Amino acid sequence: MTDEIEDRLQKRLGHVHAMQRLGIESDKERRVFGGGLNFFHPENWYSLSSILRYTLKITGLYYIGRRNSRRLRVLNNSLYLEGLPPAFEGYTILHLSDLHVDMNEPAMLHMAEVIHGLEYDLCVMTGDYRAKTFGAIDATLSGLKKIALSINKPTFAVLGNHDSIRMVPELEEMGIRFLLNESIVLEYEGENIYLAGVDDAHYFRVDNIQKASSNIPHEAASLLLSHTPEIYMQAAHANFDAYLCGHTHGGQICLPGGFPLTLDAKCPRYMGSGSWRYNNMSGYTSVGAGTSIINVRFNCPPEITLHCLTARQDRPEL
Repeated sequence: MTDEIEDRLQKRLGHVHAMQRLGIESDKERRVFGGGLNFFHPENWYSLSSILRYTLKITGLYYIGRRNSRRLRVLNNSLYLEGLPPAFEGYTILHLSDLHVDMNEPAMLHMAEVIHGLEYDLCVMTGDYRAKTFGAIDATLSGLKKIALSINKPTFAVLGNHDSIRMVPELEEMGIRFLLNESIVLEYEGENIYLAGVDDAHYFRVDNIQKASSNIPHEAASLLLSHTPEIYMQAAHANFDAYLCGHTHGGQICLPGGFPLTLDAKCPRYMGSGSWRYNNMSGYTSVGAGTSIINVRFNCPPEITLHCLTARQDRPEL
């Protein structure tokens, strides 16, 4: 089975990309320090969850944080794209990110129920479907299958730093199409825009914006999916009109007012959650629907987002 998956990935992605990703994943002991864009990777320090859990239980905050992690919000955002074709005005994209599905099954089942009642034209997923950064993928695949059944529109996704590329063949059989340094054309009422996605840029460092954008005409409206906001500068100068990402969890554990203690991402703090702009590019960083390291949230509730595309810069938030 392993050889079959490797063969399928090489045919799907090319020898270099597939072997880069598989080679990095073969190192079972993820580094807490070094590697990736950041020097410190708290998600790879597995004793940290026990330390945080014990500390929060002493303070009496642990169960409050757990309840907070289940209070899913559905947010609406107007996403400006310069040159958006008229047919796409009001086109709605459901954005899911950082699900970590095998960490909180009840929360994911609730999210699936919420998704079932939403109206949208397309679904995108910006990575981190697994709780750990290595190991078994069966629980992740099982959880994602339940979520995929609740989605009734075309779905495109990218991988995050918690994900194994070995998940891709089975997830694509579920109808979740991955964009791994690739782009596709979205057609609607005779007009089109381009949707591109890059592989993880945070830890695996196998993102390739040049390859992802190679088939996109310069004048076309385009949107990039990335797990992390950290490559915002490259994306803007590659002429993308909009950028959707996650990874930061908005901090997950924040001070009152939503001030994050850490974002685990090399980007300006204003890009840590919600809407932002860089040069002519619109961006949105989802705080995610799941939790990482420890299953709590403070002053940063989980979210799924409906992005309404618009060519009108003055359009108010919905």
